[in-house]
Amino acid sequence: HSFTLLAARSTCLNITWVGGYSYLYEPLWWVGMITMVVGEVANFVAYAFAPAILVTPLGALSIIISAVLAHVMLREKLHIFGILGCVLCVVGSTTIVLHAPQERQIESVTEVWGLATEPAFMCYVGVVLAIVALLVFKFVPLYGQTHVMVYIGVCSLVGSISVMSVKALGIALKLTFSGTNQLIYPQTWAFSMVVISCIITQMNYLNKALDTFNTAVVSPIYYTMFTSLTILASVIMFKDWDRQNPTQIVTEMCGVVTIFSGTFLLHKTKDMADGLLNSSSFRLPTISSARSFKQTDEYSEGVPLRSSDSFRSLH
Repeated sequence: HSFTLLAARSTCLNITWVGGYSYLYEPLWWVGMITMVVGEVANFVAYAFAPAILVTPLGALSIIISAVLAHVMLREKLHIFGILGCVLCVVGSTTIVLHAPQERQIESVTEVWGLATEPAFMCYVGVVLAIVALLVFKFVPLYGQTHVMVYIGVCSLVGSISVMSVKALGIALKLTFSGTNQLIYPQTWAFSMVVISCIITQMNYLNKALDTFNTAVVSPIYYTMFTSLTILASVIMFKDWDRQNPTQIVTEMCGVVTIFSGTFLLHKTKDMADGLLNSSSFRLPTISSARSFKQTDEYSEGVPLRSSDSFRSLH
């Protein structure tokens, strides 16, 4: 996943944005996608043996790897605040690991299906599908190229359902390999179809976001929304918090917030110029430099990679 984001960013830095699916013509994107598939297979195995509330936040470790690879591949400098962000991610991940709930013992995929069809989770799925439909059919055509939250919202909402389905499918395969065949149940194949549909949707809109906006903006926002919604879905479906006391729950949430803080700090500071802090600490900026800094800051906050004029020229 780390390499995929770097590959997408490197691709955007070397081509002019032309919209649609232009990234499909870049070999580096395909290399990143292959590594992402390998990483997702490992994630798949993890979800079969551990609760989603533990596995998903640990994805922050990929952000640390991304910082190191960006330093090597993209020549990005890792400043002191970036190092602090990495440390916060490690501390938060350690906190979650130490206080994570025990994995729920499930004997059959039909038991998972029963959890997925309970009224509480069905209500969650209904709300998610309604919001996704609203975003896709109303907001994507109008604001998809100018507001980063539109694409990321679709990815995160669909992703929370895909993780629950991936976990269900992983449990079914784990039980099958241990001698209890779960492939005979239609629920296993139903979960498989949900996984395929959700992953295709996620990849489509995540790549649109990466193709349109700065990776430094997309990555932390997507990670935060995806992790938060996945934890919410896991708590509703698998009732993870029912097996924990309030102290453990609060500690876990503190760990998650610590990871979020480290993630935003790392991405916010990784493009900082070497002398920016020193120069700004000892002299007031001129009007021209203030305007230049404002324009740069606006660009980094999620302005599309192409200008509005180039957008009009496409039509």
